Amino acid sequence: MNKTDTFNVVILIGSHPRHFYIAKKLYEVGLLKALVVEEREIFVPEPPTGLPDIDRKNFIRHFHDRNEAERRFFGEEKLKELPSDLPVLKVSLAELNSDKVKEWVLSHQPDHVLTYGVHKISDELLSSFPKYSWNIHGGLSPWYRGNITLFWPFYMLRPNWAGMTIHYLTAQLDGGAIVHHSVPELHRGDGVHDVACRAVVQVADDIVQILQQRAEGREFPGTTQKSSGKLFIGTDWHPQHLRVVYNLYNNDIVDRYLDEEIISPPPPLVTVL
Repeated sequence: MNKTDTFNVVILIGSHPRHFYIAKKLYEVGLLKALVVEEREIFVPEPPTGLPDIDRKNFIRHFHDRNEAERRFFGEEKLKELPSDLPVLKVSLAELNSDKVKEWVLSHQPDHVLTYGVHKISDELLSSFPKYSWNIHGGLSPWYRGNITLFWPFYMLRPNWAGMTIHYLTAQLDGGAIVHHSVPELHRGDGVHDVACRAVVQVADDIVQILQQRAEGREFPGTTQKSSGKLFIGTDWHPQHLRVVYNLYNNDIVDRYLDEEIISPPPPLVTVL
């Protein structure tokens, strides 16, 4: 018997294509035993009223391009396409930290719990999880914690700092001990959303390898975050920030970085692979 057959992973994910992509990768290698899906906000939002024309056009372009990139990289990873033998619990934000979720997760006796793309887990729910409970964060912690953290490296002209962090779940948002950083290879012609999607593909490959090693008995104590870094909140972002990516650089920041027109030092990564 393969050791992954008796190693139970439960993951709580959002409802966007990138979230389902990671869940499916875990299922395909026999690691995923159950899935909780939090219904997230609409994926292609309408631009706010009253925006100047330049910002309205950028807003539409940005979210249209994100949708196209995720379709290209991940396909239509809809809930109905998940295997019929995979237990799935669908919840709203209001239900995420409920007793229903707590009891459902515990009923599957997880050896390991993952979260990716859900809202903050309450202290009560977190306390019921096993020792090995990790979050997959779309951003490099501690420098890019919080929200929209695959966008900010581009705004700051650091495309090589766009990556993912696997870290222990704690009460501090994106502040738990770091298990592993995942960063994608940058390709000429990549825009902001291509890099974000490549980061998800990379962390999916990495988390599979790490959990397979966990199933074999390897321990991952994590590396304490020595700096508070930067916590970005949703209200930090405004449509006007898109002017840097689209109007100033026409979404070719990666090419300019590869051509050494933009200079950015490499991030000091934590890696276990």
